[in-house]
Amino acid sequence: MMADLADGFVALPGGLGTFEELFEVWTWAQLGYHSKPVALPNLGGFYDGLLTFLDRVVGQGFVHAPHRAMLIIADGPQDLLECIRGYTPPRVIKRVEANEL
Repeated sequence: MMADLADGFVALPGGLGTFEELFEVWTWAQLGYHSKPVALPNLGGFYDGLLTFLDRVVGQGFVHAPHRAMLIIADGPQDLLECIRGYTPPRVIKRVEANEL
């Protein structure tokens, strides 16, 4: 219900629950379940290690660059809001439901 009512998603610095929710809504966007922005305010470099890791998995072919680019990153709240306002989701091919096969 939260995801349905939200206009977008911002993951503030947090722990495992935050990471789980971040990756879940980002995966949903990748699969075309929604076209809402998913963002990280990288306050004080909190997410630097995660961002390095994400770039590494793109380089190793586990994540496509357009999907990585879906995650909005900004160092401050004003920049983050501007990026969210200007977000244009990439074209995602509709997922196939099991009952459509």
